[in-house]
Amino acid sequence: MSDTFAGRYNEEFFYHFTDVVKHNYPDFDSNMFHSLIYDEHWEQKQFKERIRHISTSLRMTLPNSYRDAISILIQIAPQCCGVEYLFFPDFVEVNGLDDWTTSITALERFTSFSSSEFAVRPFILKDSQRMMDQMLKWASHPEPHIRRLASEGCRPRLPWATALNIFKADPMPIVHILEQLKRDTSAYVQKSVANNLNDISKDNPELVKKLARDWYGENPNTDWIIKHGCRSLLRKSDPDMLYLFGFENSPDVTVSNFSLDKETLKIGQTLNFSFSIRANTSVSQKLRVEYAIDFVKANRRTTRKQFKIAERNYDKEDWQYVRSHHFKDLTVRKHYPGKHQLSIIVNGKELATTNFYVTEITES
Repeated sequence: MSDTFAGRYNEEFFYHFTDVVKHNYPDFDSNMFHSLIYDEHWEQKQFKERIRHISTSLRMTLPNSYRDAISILIQIAPQCCGVEYLFFPDFVEVNGLDDWTTSITALERFTSFSSSEFAVRPFILKDSQRMMDQMLKWASHPEPHIRRLASEGCRPRLPWATALNIFKADPMPIVHILEQLKRDTSAYVQKSVANNLNDISKDNPELVKKLARDWYGENPNTDWIIKHGCRSLLRKSDPDMLYLFGFENSPDVTVSNFSLDKETLKIGQTLNFSFSIRANTSVSQKLRVEYAIDFVKANRRTTRKQFKIAERNYDKEDWQYVRSHHFKDLTVRKHYPGKHQLSIIVNGKELATTNFYVTEITES
């Protein structure tokens, strides 16, 4: 577990954290905190469960007053940077819904050191108008981490978070924020805006296509955001988006020499594969080349994930690609044994496919 997010919560981490707290709050009972953390269920908890467990343990060891507890966390926040400290905004999410002023100040502070993207969502669900007004203000903040929060926190399909069905049905409150951020100079913010657009495209594709047509060509930062935000539409070979970005709707290309370095691999190993691609026309074609893997899930069904390889103009010259895909379990993806499929996709068209098998790790 040490190579996962959950595994970062080890004794060394907690001893460092309690030292920081105690330095600013001498009455902190670090022994009680450690005993609360390492209860009989700790080892079975996943990353987000551990975040909630830590914030709950802090509630029992910091001052009873929510405002006093938040004051301590705000003081130590600059010394507590990284994804491991998501329990700071989680503390607000769990305890602060009834103290708007204190909580919004804390979420704004904490997001620069970890991220408040999950913690703002209960506030949106409680009072969407008030919270989205606040996030619109954040969209003009000079600090890019806070501007990113304005976009990331209201994503309709934010991974690891409860979906915001109100914005699946009507994403226009989000669009007002994205309008404010569409020319942002921070790559960190740009990626979030693009990911938000990509979320919206899954429930409201026509709206995103209209935004793409309206925004594309006015600013290089906006162009990147639109292109990345329309990636799901491109993967589906949406003809309007292929045309907008200059891709051939019906590519005339040949994929050849498609091979894998092994037909069977164990979870944790790497699959290497190679192929060649050539355009069959005398005029070059703009192509988006991807590979897709149909992963076996726990229920034995499959789910497809696509990964971009290249985007460029191709002519009659052969282009050879060699790629690797790692089947190591991650916090965001767990692998299961079974028959998988690897496909080469060009402008959304599946042009070559082969199967391979993934097996369980053999214990030594």
